[in-house]
Amino acid sequence: MTHLALIGGSGLYDLPLEDAAWREVDTPWGRPSDAILTGRLDGLPVSFLPRHGRGHRIAPSEIPARANIAALKMLGATDVLSISAVGSFREGMAPGHLVVVDGTLDRTYGRPASFFGTGCVAHVSLAQPVCPRLSDLAARAAEAAGATVHRGGTYLCIEGPQFSSRFESRLWRSLGCDVVGMTMLPEARLAREAELCYATVAMVTDYDSWHEAEAAVDVAAVLAVLRANAARGRDLALGLPSRLGAGDHPCPHRCDRALDGAIITAPEARDPDLVARLRPVAGRVL
Repeated sequence: MTHLALIGGSGLYDLPLEDAAWREVDTPWGRPSDAILTGRLDGLPVSFLPRHGRGHRIAPSEIPARANIAALKMLGATDVLSISAVGSFREGMAPGHLVVVDGTLDRTYGRPASFFGTGCVAHVSLAQPVCPRLSDLAARAAEAAGATVHRGGTYLCIEGPQFSSRFESRLWRSLGCDVVGMTMLPEARLAREAELCYATVAMVTDYDSWHEAEAAVDVAAVLAVLRANAARGRDLALGLPSRLGAGDHPCPHRCDRALDGAIITAPEARDPDLVARLRPVAGRVL
């Protein structure tokens, strides 16, 4: 059955879920960022995870992404929509606009990027790092909510927590990146390994630091735009369940079969302890 998971922050804490309850989840990769708010919207099971924890306690580099994705999978999620704040490298992608991302460039380091490893190796495809079906439905829901929506854009994920230098900002822009943030990766990688449909809606808060006519980004400016965007994010989330529909809907892009042929380690050579740890996210093929 379709089960929508939302990962985000401001504007989503007060979703009017039926039978709402905060649930603590333990995973083989530890506890997620926070308890997970579960309930139903338009008859569809929905789970909401505060990526940085309630009160924004967790820095980008310290987000327990493996535990977050595993917890959502263990609760039955099939579709994961991430809503995050970003800076823009494009004049036309202005503060207040939403970008439905379709590409990534990973400039993070030191973040565990896979559930798999020595003892059970897997290689999934990230040619399309997001699910086109879920991305399209999210874009439609955002447009219906009255947002200015850009369909498509490359998300540069930096380590942070500092914002980019002016040189870096100009360099990323020259490489063809469209927006910059600190949270999409390894989240998207792990969602693919967990065979979840995943999409990111990026809320533009600033022009990073490349724009000569705009002030360099600071937290006060980001928070001001985030507050203005909160209602759009909430309306987007409220409009998505009815578009997804209940029942079983196999992904036409095979996100739910991403591990078919991906595990390269011979069955007899697999580490039993790692296999046991992997079962909550990869049990279908193990």
